Amino acid sequence: MTKFFVSIGISLLFVFLLACIYLIHVNFLDVNVVFYAALLDAAIAAVLAGLVLFAGIRALNGFEKLLLVVIWLMAGYALAISLPTVIDRSLSFYILEKLQQRGGGIRQDSFARVFSDEYMKEYRLVDVRLTEQLESGTITIKDGCVLLTQKGNVIASFGQYFRTHLLPKHRLLMGQYTGDLTNPFKNSAPVTDYQCGPAQ
Repeated sequence: MTKFFVSIGISLLFVFLLACIYLIHVNFLDVNVVFYAALLDAAIAAVLAGLVLFAGIRALNGFEKLLLVVIWLMAGYALAISLPTVIDRSLSFYILEKLQQRGGGIRQDSFARVFSDEYMKEYRLVDVRLTEQLESGTITIKDGCVLLTQKGNVIASFGQYFRTHLLPKHRLLMGQYTGDLTNPFKNSAPVTDYQCGPAQ
Protein backbone atom coordinates (compact mmCIF):
# COMPACT_ATOMS: atom_id res chain seq x y z
CA MET A 1 0.00 0.00 0.00
CA THR A 2 2.91 2.33 0.75
CA LYS A 3 4.24 1.88 -2.81
CA PHE A 4 0.82 2.76 -4.20
CA PHE A 5 0.58 6.05 -2.29
CA VAL A 6 4.20 6.93 -3.06
CA SER A 7 3.54 6.29 -6.76
CA ILE A 8 0.41 8.44 -6.68
CA GLY A 9 2.21 11.23 -4.84
CA ILE A 10 5.20 11.39 -7.17
CA SER A 11 2.86 11.15 -10.19
CA LEU A 12 0.94 14.16 -8.88
CA LEU A 13 4.27 15.97 -8.77
CA PHE A 14 4.76 15.07 -12.45
CA VAL A 15 1.29 16.44 -13.29
CA PHE A 16 2.00 19.66 -11.35
CA LEU A 17 5.37 20.10 -13.08
CA LEU A 18 3.83 19.41 -16.48
CA ALA A 19 1.10 22.01 -15.91
CA CYS A 20 3.62 24.64 -14.75
CA ILE A 21 6.06 23.97 -17.60
CA TYR A 22 3.27 23.99 -20.19
CA LEU A 23 1.83 27.28 -18.91
CA ILE A 24 5.26 28.94 -18.91
CA HIS A 25 5.99 27.61 -22.40
CA VAL A 26 2.76 28.74 -24.04
CA ASN A 27 2.67 32.12 -22.30
CA PHE A 28 6.30 33.26 -22.37
CA LEU A 29 8.34 31.19 -24.86
CA ASP A 30 8.31 30.72 -28.64
CA VAL A 31 6.40 27.70 -29.93
CA ASN A 32 7.07 26.37 -33.44
CA VAL A 33 4.54 23.50 -33.42
CA VAL A 34 1.97 23.04 -30.64
CA PHE A 35 2.25 19.23 -30.59
CA TYR A 36 6.06 19.19 -30.47
CA ALA A 37 6.10 21.86 -27.77
CA ALA A 38 3.65 19.88 -25.62
CA LEU A 39 5.77 16.74 -26.09
CA LEU A 40 8.87 18.65 -25.00
CA ASP A 41 7.02 19.92 -21.93
CA ALA A 42 6.04 16.36 -21.01
CA ALA A 43 9.61 15.12 -21.44
CA ILE A 44 11.00 17.93 -19.24
CA ALA A 45 8.40 17.26 -16.54
CA ALA A 46 9.17 13.52 -16.66
CA VAL A 47 12.91 14.17 -16.33
CA LEU A 48 12.44 16.55 -13.37
CA ALA A 49 10.00 14.25 -11.57
CA GLY A 50 12.30 11.33 -12.42
CA LEU A 51 15.23 13.08 -10.74
CA VAL A 52 13.18 13.45 -7.57
CA LEU A 53 11.98 9.86 -7.88
CA PHE A 54 15.43 8.32 -8.32
CA ALA A 55 17.20 10.60 -5.85
CA GLY A 56 14.73 10.76 -3.00
CA ILE A 57 12.23 7.90 -3.08
CA ARG A 58 13.34 4.68 -1.38
CA ALA A 59 9.99 2.86 -1.23
CA LEU A 60 10.22 1.79 -4.91
CA ASN A 61 12.87 -0.35 -6.56
CA GLY A 62 14.70 0.69 -9.74
CA PHE A 63 12.40 -1.20 -12.10
CA GLU A 64 9.28 0.32 -10.52
CA LYS A 65 10.80 3.78 -10.82
CA LEU A 66 11.62 3.20 -14.48
CA LEU A 67 8.05 2.02 -15.12
CA LEU A 68 6.69 5.19 -13.53
CA VAL A 69 8.83 7.37 -15.80
CA VAL A 70 7.63 5.39 -18.84
CA ILE A 71 4.01 5.83 -17.69
CA TRP A 72 4.57 9.58 -17.30
CA LEU A 73 6.02 9.83 -20.80
CA MET A 74 3.05 7.93 -22.25
CA ALA A 75 0.62 10.08 -20.26
CA GLY A 76 2.40 13.21 -21.47
CA TYR A 77 2.15 12.01 -25.07
CA ALA A 78 -1.56 11.26 -24.64
CA LEU A 79 -2.18 14.66 -23.07
CA ALA A 80 -0.19 16.45 -25.79
CA ILE A 81 -2.41 14.91 -28.44
CA SER A 82 -5.71 14.98 -26.53
CA LEU A 83 -5.73 18.58 -25.31
CA PRO A 84 -3.62 21.31 -26.95
CA THR A 85 -3.15 19.55 -30.30
CA VAL A 86 -6.79 18.52 -30.72
CA ILE A 87 -8.10 21.94 -29.69
CA ASP A 88 -5.54 23.69 -31.92
CA ARG A 89 -6.25 21.55 -34.99
CA SER A 90 -9.80 20.27 -34.62
CA LEU A 91 -12.40 21.20 -37.19
CA SER A 92 -14.99 19.71 -34.82
CA PHE A 93 -14.07 22.22 -32.10
CA TYR A 94 -14.16 25.00 -34.70
CA ILE A 95 -17.70 24.04 -35.71
CA LEU A 96 -18.88 24.16 -32.09
CA GLU A 97 -17.08 27.45 -31.41
CA LYS A 98 -18.40 28.99 -34.64
CA LEU A 99 -21.96 27.91 -33.80
CA GLN A 100 -21.54 29.51 -30.39
CA GLN A 101 -20.12 32.71 -31.93
CA ARG A 102 -23.05 32.94 -34.36
CA GLY A 103 -25.66 32.70 -31.60
CA GLY A 104 -26.05 28.92 -31.55
CA GLY A 105 -27.11 28.16 -35.14
CA ILE A 106 -25.86 28.28 -38.74
CA ARG A 107 -27.75 27.10 -41.82
CA GLN A 108 -26.43 23.72 -42.97
CA ASP A 109 -26.09 24.82 -46.58
CA SER A 110 -23.77 27.67 -45.48
CA PHE A 111 -21.05 25.51 -43.92
CA ALA A 112 -19.01 25.20 -47.12
CA ARG A 113 -18.88 29.01 -47.23
CA VAL A 114 -18.04 29.21 -43.52
CA PHE A 115 -15.10 26.85 -44.04
CA SER A 116 -13.74 28.56 -47.16
CA ASP A 117 -14.41 32.19 -46.16
CA GLU A 118 -13.94 32.11 -42.37
CA TYR A 119 -12.19 28.97 -41.09
CA MET A 120 -9.20 29.24 -43.42
CA LYS A 121 -8.62 32.90 -42.49
CA GLU A 122 -9.49 32.84 -38.80
CA TYR A 123 -7.28 29.85 -37.99
CA ARG A 124 -4.58 30.85 -40.56
CA LEU A 125 -4.89 27.24 -41.62
CA VAL A 126 -2.47 27.30 -44.56
CA ASP A 127 0.24 29.05 -42.52
CA VAL A 128 -0.19 26.68 -39.57
CA ARG A 129 -0.09 23.49 -41.65
CA LEU A 130 2.84 24.61 -43.82
CA THR A 131 4.77 25.58 -40.67
CA GLU A 132 4.09 22.18 -39.13
CA GLN A 133 5.26 20.37 -42.25
CA LEU A 134 8.39 22.53 -42.54
CA GLU A 135 9.26 21.85 -38.90
CA SER A 136 8.63 18.13 -39.45
CA GLY A 137 10.93 18.03 -42.47
CA THR A 138 8.25 16.70 -44.82
CA ILE A 139 8.31 19.72 -47.15
CA THR A 140 10.62 22.49 -48.26
CA ILE A 141 9.70 25.81 -49.87
CA LYS A 142 11.88 27.03 -52.73
CA ASP A 143 11.11 30.05 -54.91
CA GLY A 144 7.48 29.98 -53.84
CA CYS A 145 7.09 26.28 -54.63
CA VAL A 146 6.19 23.85 -51.82
CA LEU A 147 8.13 20.65 -52.46
CA LEU A 148 7.70 17.21 -50.92
CA THR A 149 10.85 15.85 -49.29
CA GLN A 150 11.83 12.18 -49.31
CA LYS A 151 10.57 11.88 -45.73
CA GLY A 152 7.31 13.54 -46.75
CA ASN A 153 6.93 11.16 -49.69
CA VAL A 154 7.34 8.13 -47.41
CA ILE A 155 4.78 9.48 -44.94
CA ALA A 156 2.33 10.37 -47.73
CA SER A 157 2.64 6.87 -49.18
CA PHE A 158 2.04 5.32 -45.77
CA GLY A 159 -0.98 7.57 -45.20
CA GLN A 160 -2.43 6.72 -48.60
CA TYR A 161 -1.93 2.97 -48.01
CA PHE A 162 -3.50 3.16 -44.56
CA ARG A 163 -6.42 5.25 -45.83
CA THR A 164 -7.09 2.88 -48.73
CA HIS A 165 -6.79 -0.40 -46.86
CA LEU A 166 -7.32 0.25 -43.15
CA LEU A 167 -9.93 2.99 -42.81
CA PRO A 168 -13.65 2.11 -42.67
CA LYS A 169 -15.23 1.15 -45.97
CA HIS A 170 -18.71 1.82 -44.58
CA ARG A 171 -18.48 5.12 -42.72
CA LEU A 172 -21.53 7.15 -41.79
CA LEU A 173 -21.53 10.55 -43.56
CA MET A 174 -24.72 12.59 -43.27
CA GLY A 175 -27.05 9.60 -42.99
CA GLN A 176 -25.37 7.34 -45.56
CA TYR A 177 -22.65 4.72 -45.20
CA THR A 178 -19.90 5.23 -47.74
CA GLY A 179 -16.27 4.42 -48.49
CA ASP A 180 -15.64 7.75 -50.24
CA LEU A 181 -12.97 8.81 -47.76
CA THR A 182 -10.82 5.75 -48.46
CA ASN A 183 -10.10 7.29 -51.88
CA PRO A 184 -10.79 11.03 -51.63
CA PHE A 185 -8.89 11.91 -54.84
CA LYS A 186 -10.98 9.57 -56.98
CA ASN A 187 -13.09 12.38 -58.41
CA SER A 188 -10.54 15.21 -58.19
CA ALA A 189 -10.55 17.56 -61.14
CA PRO A 190 -7.34 17.31 -63.21
CA VAL A 191 -6.21 20.83 -62.27
CA THR A 192 -2.55 21.39 -63.09
CA ASP A 193 -2.12 25.16 -63.25
CA TYR A 194 -0.84 25.36 -59.66
CA GLN A 195 1.77 22.60 -59.95
CA CYS A 196 5.44 23.48 -59.74
CA GLY A 197 8.80 21.91 -59.04
CA PRO A 198 11.03 19.26 -60.60
CA ALA A 199 8.21 17.46 -62.43
CA GLN A 200 7.25 20.59 -64.34
